[in-house]
Amino acid sequence: MPGAIYAEGLVKTFGEVRALDGVDLDVPEGTVLGLLGPNGAGKTTTVRVLTTLLQPDSGRAVVAGIDVLKHPNEVRRSIGLSGQFAAVDEYLTGRENLQMVARLYQMNAKAAKARAAELLERFNLADAADRTAKTYSGGMRRRLDLAAALVVRPPVMFMDEPTTGLDPRNRQALWDVIEELVAGGTTLLLTTQYLEEADRLAHDICVVDHGKVIARGTSDQLKARTGGERVEVVVHERGHIATAREVLAGFGKGETTVEEHTRKLIVPVTGGARLLAEVIRELDSRGIEIDDIGLRRPTLDDVFISLTGHAAELTLEENGGTGTPAPVRTPEEAAK
Repeated sequence: MPGAIYAEGLVKTFGEVRALDGVDLDVPEGTVLGLLGPNGAGKTTTVRVLTTLLQPDSGRAVVAGIDVLKHPNEVRRSIGLSGQFAAVDEYLTGRENLQMVARLYQMNAKAAKARAAELLERFNLADAADRTAKTYSGGMRRRLDLAAALVVRPPVMFMDEPTTGLDPRNRQALWDVIEELVAGGTTLLLTTQYLEEADRLAHDICVVDHGKVIARGTSDQLKARTGGERVEVVVHERGHIATAREVLAGFGKGETTVEEHTRKLIVPVTGGARLLAEVIRELDSRGIEIDDIGLRRPTLDDVFISLTGHAAELTLEENGGTGTPAPVRTPEEAAK
């Protein structure tokens, strides 16, 4: 039986751009699916199709047991959506925004007022509840948008890069909210560029690239697919890098990577803690002083790079508003 979110063979094109090229998904009820991929890979297009905002060229999708193409209005009553950019009315206060959403969902005035107050408190917006949204910071607008998506406690939620622009404290608070929702039975499809976020929240992960699912599994399964353990060494003196590299080559099961600017060397190994002790003894016998050494498993960053050929891209906002803007974010924009 299909899960709370199910898609089979989704295809969507924009001109010559094939945004989705046969996407299949199956998200069991009460779980989180993390959808990862480079900018322009098809993540947002997938969310838009599943939330009835786009019609696919072919394929089928079922959300909360309802056919997305045949009964879009019923699907909309059963989902919550937080897109990449905050969708709030700048001329209403935070409280008025939430009460408006509640009333649109046909909650009575008393219930709408109570739910708005509850969400304002939960998202640390109570002190700014009666200020107009245009006076809010970007992070505050983002939190208000997320609160609006949760007004009716939907059984299925879609969050498209929900913590973009949030500071670490508010990101942590949102993670806590998501975990509470899922513990209460909510099903969530989450797109994110923060791999730590997917590692913590997602029960399963799909990696998409060029409109196709190129890998799926749990975080541990994807890490195991990438490879085994790695020894990381930071030498005290830059002049010891070459000798340390020679030492690590004798223990490694692959090429040693050197980061000259941090004096760090990384090599894939097998053997665990016992091998790490041997590496330390050999470095000491060669007179190489080290500032740090450790044994670690692959991260989701390693998985991402292995599968897509490059690291996860950050948007301009995620980079704190500095640097070069990220590539076009959606295939729709690319097709223009």
